Amino acid sequence: MSAGPNVLALDAATEACSAALQVGEHRTERYAVMPRGHAQHLLGMVDKLLQEAHLEPDQLDLIVYGRGPGAFTGVRIGVGVAQGLAFGADCPVYGVSTLEAVAQGCFRRNGAKHVLVAMDARMGEVYWAACSLDSASGSMQALGEESVALPAEVRCPDGWTEWFAAGTGWSAHAQALASACGQPPLGREPDALPRALDLLPHGLAALRRGTVDSPEQAQPVYLRDKVTS
Repeated sequence: MSAGPNVLALDAATEACSAALQVGEHRTERYAVMPRGHAQHLLGMVDKLLQEAHLEPDQLDLIVYGRGPGAFTGVRIGVGVAQGLAFGADCPVYGVSTLEAVAQGCFRRNGAKHVLVAMDARMGEVYWAACSLDSASGSMQALGEESVALPAEVRCPDGWTEWFAAGTGWSAHAQALASACGQPPLGREPDALPRALDLLPHGLAALRRGTVDSPEQAQPVYLRDKVTS
C-alpha cells in the first residue's frame, strides 16, 4: 500500500503531450512535444507509467486533466481520455487550467510566486492569466478570470514588482506584451508549455478539499468559439 493517494495526471492541450503519476510521495512523468498523434501517445504514456508503478487503473484515487485553453483537438483529446479512464477506474476527476499549469511549472523551476502567463492563441491573440502562489495548497491560482485577448490588452496586476513571464505568447508577441505590461519581469520562459507533472499539486489540493468531480462532469475550456486548430 502507498503512503498517500495514487493520482494520474494528463495533458494534451498544446503541442506538448504528457502524463504523470504520483504514488505516495513518488512522482514519474512522460513528456514529449509533437505536432500530432496525442491520443495514441497519451494512452501509451499512461500504460507505461501504470506498469512501472505496478498499479491497475482501479487503484487510482484521482485523474487530473488539463482542461484548456489550448488547441481545440488537443483539449478535447485530454478531456476524453481522462473521462474514459475515470469511468473505467471508477474514480473522480479534476480539471486544471492550462495557464495555471504553465505558471506551476515556472514556480517549480524558478520559485516564481507571481507569473503572468500568455499562451499563443493564434489569430493575433493570446490566452492569458495572472497567477499567484496559494501557499496553503502549493498551487498557482489565476487571479480573476482567464481571458483571450490581443497582446496589447494584457495587464500586469497592480503591485507586482517581482514576477515572471511564461508561455508561448511571450515568444510570439514579446514586444507587444512587454509594452502592455510596463514593469519588466524578473525572468522569462517564452517556450514554456504545460506539463502533466504540474497538474498534480492542483489535483492533490482538490482531493484534500473534497472538490473533485465525477467523470461525467469533465469539461473542456476553450475561452472562444472559433476553432484555430
